[in-house]
Amino acid sequence: MTPVELSHWPAPFTTSPVNATVQVPGSKSLTNRFLILASLADGQSRLRAPLISRDSALMVEALRTLGAEVTEVAGDGAFGPDLLVTPLDLSVGGDSAIDCGLAGTVMRFVPPLAALRQGRTSFDGDPHARQRPMRTVISALRGLGVDVEDDGDGLLPFTLTGTGSVTGGRLVVDASASSQFVSALLLVGARFTHGLHLEHVGPPVPSLDHIAMTVDVLRGVGVVVDDSVPNQWRVSPGRIRAFDLRIEQDLSNAGPFLAAALVTAGTVRIPNWPEGTSQVGDQWRQILTLLGADVSLAQGTLTVTGGETIRGANLADTSELAPTVAALCALADSPSTLTGIAHLRGHETDRLKALATEINRLGGDVTETADGLTITPAPLHGGVFRTYEDHRMATAGAILGLAIPGVEVENIGTTAKTMPQFPELWADLAATGKPVDSGSGL
Repeated sequence: MTPVELSHWPAPFTTSPVNATVQVPGSKSLTNRFLILASLADGQSRLRAPLISRDSALMVEALRTLGAEVTEVAGDGAFGPDLLVTPLDLSVGGDSAIDCGLAGTVMRFVPPLAALRQGRTSFDGDPHARQRPMRTVISALRGLGVDVEDDGDGLLPFTLTGTGSVTGGRLVVDASASSQFVSALLLVGARFTHGLHLEHVGPPVPSLDHIAMTVDVLRGVGVVVDDSVPNQWRVSPGRIRAFDLRIEQDLSNAGPFLAAALVTAGTVRIPNWPEGTSQVGDQWRQILTLLGADVSLAQGTLTVTGGETIRGANLADTSELAPTVAALCALADSPSTLTGIAHLRGHETDRLKALATEINRLGGDVTETADGLTITPAPLHGGVFRTYEDHRMATAGAILGLAIPGVEVENIGTTAKTMPQFPELWADLAATGKPVDSGSGL
């Protein structure tokens, strides 16, 4: 049995500054958005250096099930092959079943795509997936005239029946539970007969940066999108242009490695950091600076050097970056408050409850608030850090283990959701700080 397979993974621990250059796999958010677009494009598309992980594999298999052809071809990416995508033939119908796993992009993005085909398509996923909010997608499909069968609870499993086209037009939704509800509809709106005029009504939509990413990729493939009115998006009907492009590395997944610089007062470099990007992970440059790091971007390489301590901070809307931020704040020299992240309760697990529970299990002082966490530094000790099948919980545990001896991360293999190579990359990083008896065996 390899260390990656162990139920409790001894997190590498070091007492010396790390000094590493790290390259991470491609962006999950971009990979799965471009896979959806490629399946509806006007010709064959190529994704260069895409993410190869469980989430992307689930998306690929979903598209193949619906009739797209997705082929792996040799490329120059460090983490796997390129993907060639021949789009769906929407004139060919049939019944199908989609396994969503625990991938929000699959369970939210694929149903509107499946609605464009003729036939019944059923959706289900992992046990935790059956707890993730889906009501907005189901209601939106019904609002578009698509027949959907479910248990009335707004959750997986459900089955939709497509007729070969979707009229589109104006649609009002409440997307306050997830920005993915908006992105799911925008990605296919150009193939609706009358396009899409989507309006959100309700509490604020979280993670607006992810919707901005969706709009950006749509415009990049020739789709006309008007987002000039707040909480409204108009997608004009038309073709989706085939493409050949390189997927940016996942800047959110770069976060734990950058965090290691702060934890150890060391230096971590990430090459090929984009000068301009729609990824929310670009916020690391501001967040880590507020936490006391020296951050610079020069000649495409982001360099982060930690100081003598990690500063506490008040941070809003950290979104998917919050687990890494919370781990850093638990190691800070003063209290921190994270706000604007109530929607994390509906992610792979209830991340706010999970973070508070697991950091406190190690001796921390974390309290849930209505929309976030308050974190007061406290002496931490070793112990088991549970992950709840959530990849970002696993990486948060690894960060704490870098500073605290005796931390064991439950099911580190869950990182395969978006970064299968994490345990090996993390061990290599920790080794540059001359780890002290990590016991990882890596």
